[in-house]
Amino acid sequence: MSRRGRPAVGGVSPTPVSERLLAPDLTRGVMLLLIALAHSRMLHAGGNLLARPAGGGPVDVAVQWLLTSFVDGRAAPLFGLLFGYGLVQMTRRQTGPGADPANARRLIRRRGAWLIVFGIAHVVLLYSGDIIGSYGVFALLFAGVVTWSSGRLWTVFAITLAFGIAAATALQLVTADAPLAVGPTLLDSMALRTSALAVLPLAGLSVAPAVLIGVWAGRMRLLEQPARYRRLLTRVVLLGFPIAVLGAQPVALQAVGVWTPDSSAAGALAEATFAATGIAGGLAYMAAVALVADRLGQRRGPITNALVACGRRSMTFYIAQSPVWFVATEPALLDLGGRLGAATAAAVAVATWVATVVIAAALDRAGRRGPAEALLRRLTYGTGRTAPRPATA
Repeated sequence: MSRRGRPAVGGVSPTPVSERLLAPDLTRGVMLLLIALAHSRMLHAGGNLLARPAGGGPVDVAVQWLLTSFVDGRAAPLFGLLFGYGLVQMTRRQTGPGADPANARRLIRRRGAWLIVFGIAHVVLLYSGDIIGSYGVFALLFAGVVTWSSGRLWTVFAITLAFGIAAATALQLVTADAPLAVGPTLLDSMALRTSALAVLPLAGLSVAPAVLIGVWAGRMRLLEQPARYRRLLTRVVLLGFPIAVLGAQPVALQAVGVWTPDSSAAGALAEATFAATGIAGGLAYMAAVALVADRLGQRRGPITNALVACGRRSMTFYIAQSPVWFVATEPALLDLGGRLGAATAAAVAVATWVATVVIAAALDRAGRRGPAEALLRRLTYGTGRTAPRPATA
C-alpha cells in the first residue's frame, strides 16, 4: 500500500527517503553544477558555447580552459549515464515475481512521451538547448534496451557513438559563428527556440551512447554497490579524466587562443576527438562520486544531505536554472548574452546552482518532492497511484 492507503503500481510502495541509495542522488546533485557551468557559456560566448578564442584577462582565459577541458561535452554524458542507469532501476522494480516485463516497456515509453512534452515546453518557453526531450525520444525508440543482450547493446553503442561524433562535429563546424538564439522581442526569441525542435529526433540518437553505458552500469549495480566495484571505479577515474582532458586539448587550445587549425580537416579532427572522448569524462565523474559516496556511507553532513536533496529533484532544478539564462540573455530583458567574462559567467552559474541546492534542502525538510518529478510521476503511473519502490542492492 502507498502512504495514502492506495495500492501502488505492481503492489509495491514508494521507497522511504531513508532507504534511498546515496550514490545516484549525490551524482545527480553534482551533475547539476556541471550543467550550470556548461550553460554559463551563453553569458560570455554568446551562441557559440566553444567560442575560439574566448578572450578576456588571464583569469577568464584560465576559466575558459578549465571549462573546455573538464565541463564542455563532459557534463552532458553524465546526464545520459544517469538516465540509462535509471531505466534499469525502473525496469527492475517492474519485473519482480509475477510481474509482466512488457509493463516496464509500456511505462518507459509513456514516461518517454511525457519527457518529450516537458522538453518541448522547456524549449518553447525558456531554453533551446534542452536535453530532457532527447532522453524522451531515446525512451520511445529503445524502451526494451534493458533486456537487450550484451552483444546487441554494444553493437548499437558503437553505431550511435559514430553517429554522435559525426553529428557533434558537423554541428560545431556549421554553427561555429552562429549568434545566440534570441530575437529583439520575447516572441521572436520563442520562434527561434521553437525552430530548434526540428533536430529533436537526431538529438535522441546522439545521447544514445551515454545512455547505453548507463544501462550497462545499471545492470552491474555500480552505483548501488560501490564497495564491490571499488577497484573498477578507481580505474575508471584514473583513466577517464586523462582521456577526457587530453581529448579536449585541441579544442581547449583554440578556446584560449594558443592554437588555430591550419586546415578544415584539422579543425574537424579536433572536434571529432573532443566529442569522442566526452563519455570518458562523464564516466569518470560518475565513478568519482560513487567512490565518495562509498567513503561517506551513512556519515552524511548538511552539505551532503543538501546535494542529495537536489539530486532527488534533478529535473526540477535542471529546469529551474533556465529562467536565469532566459532573463540574463534576452535582449528585451538584461541582454547579457556574450557580454560577461568567462570567470564572471562561471560565478553566476555557481551561484545559480547553490541557490537551487538551498531550495532543494528546504523542500526536503518539508517532505516535498520536486514539482517536475511529482508531475512526471503522476503522468507516468496515473492518478491515484504512486511509483513502485526502487530495487535496492
